Amino acid sequence: MQRFAITAETIYMNTKYLITVVGPTAIGKTALAINLAQHFSTEIISSDSRQFFKETCIGTAVPEPEELEAVKHHFIQHKSIFEAYSVGDFEKEALTLLDELFKTHDVVIMAGGSGLYNNAVIEGLDDFPTVDASVREELNQQLEQQGIEGLQEKLKSLDPQHYQHIDIQNPHRIIRALEICIGTGKPYSSFLNKKKNKRPFQTIKVGLTADREIIYNRIDMRVDIMMKNGLLEEAKSVYPHKSLNALQTVGYRELFEYFDGNFSLDFAVSEIKKNTRRFAKRQLTWLRKDESILWFDYQAKFEDILSEVVRNIKWI
Repeated sequence: MQRFAITAETIYMNTKYLITVVGPTAIGKTALAINLAQHFSTEIISSDSRQFFKETCIGTAVPEPEELEAVKHHFIQHKSIFEAYSVGDFEKEALTLLDELFKTHDVVIMAGGSGLYNNAVIEGLDDFPTVDASVREELNQQLEQQGIEGLQEKLKSLDPQHYQHIDIQNPHRIIRALEICIGTGKPYSSFLNKKKNKRPFQTIKVGLTADREIIYNRIDMRVDIMMKNGLLEEAKSVYPHKSLNALQTVGYRELFEYFDGNFSLDFAVSEIKKNTRRFAKRQLTWLRKDESILWFDYQAKFEDILSEVVRNIKWI
């Protein structure tokens, strides 16, 4: 790392940089973020919405203790699943934290697989019209009485573009999109990317990727490791609260079905792998539309990635 004489100290003092590490799940974002943070002597903001909660550690792939000790991380297990915490809350808290960090650091690292949360910090949230609360109430009733499949089909019909991008197994996300579609008569996706907030920092996005087969194999291996490390016991500990929004996520939903007697354990694990692969595919679909991302193979040398990052920083 020392061969790069230019470090954060030589950045033009009025220009701050948020280096954002993106990519599909299980691709190696945490390791790269730590290497970058160590090089620039800075800290890491996690934008992985699954890792916010104290009660879920194994199934959300929270960084290992030694990784958390290597570099100071923020927004890791800082909330309880019983607390309401939205992307809007994260945007406000992350921007407030960045204001503080940029007083003593010229570079801050952000890493995570939640595209919506990344965009909230980098560009700001989109504006949506207010919709009558009765629309959501009716959708919640449909979910309870008919299950998620009917809502999935309705969203696919009303907004096929957004249907391709979201986690279709997450009822909260589906209902949010549907209430906008139904309440306004317009697709949810038509309200996206309309608002661009100017931030007091520059952003450099670094993406990690691999061939699809490699990504899928890494996902399968990660799930197997999670099960060996106690995911089943962790899911059982939060099972009594399975209706909470924080638990409407891959890795827990499938095991809840096992506890309910609807899945065998082997089938539940296979469903976790399948749904995680689908999630990774949607992540890449979202990310590949962003032409500003600097893409690298997941096995690229850190020195090569760092060299390209440095080249994109506006030095004195």
